[in-house]
Amino acid sequence: MNLTKHQLRTLGLLTGCLLMGTLVGCQTTVGGQTLPSPDYLRDDIQYFPAGPEFLLPNTERAMQEYKAAQQGDRATPYNPSP
Repeated sequence: MNLTKHQLRTLGLLTGCLLMGTLVGCQTTVGGQTLPSPDYLRDDIQYFPAGPEFLLPNTERAMQEYKAAQQGDRATPYNPSP
């Protein structure tokens, strides 16, 4: 089998791509289930704390602060207890 440099380079590139494709963890579907990659055990956990689902209190507080700022020195600023 006589291969030129170009053919050897192409064969090496294809073999490398095939090898990397088998070593990389990906999601897979088995029997209708979507399964995670094996790397999920080493994945960093992202935590997003739950916020208020009903935003009306925030809006009401913002309106009170706005009205207090419009009144000037007579206003009492919003000061939530810690």
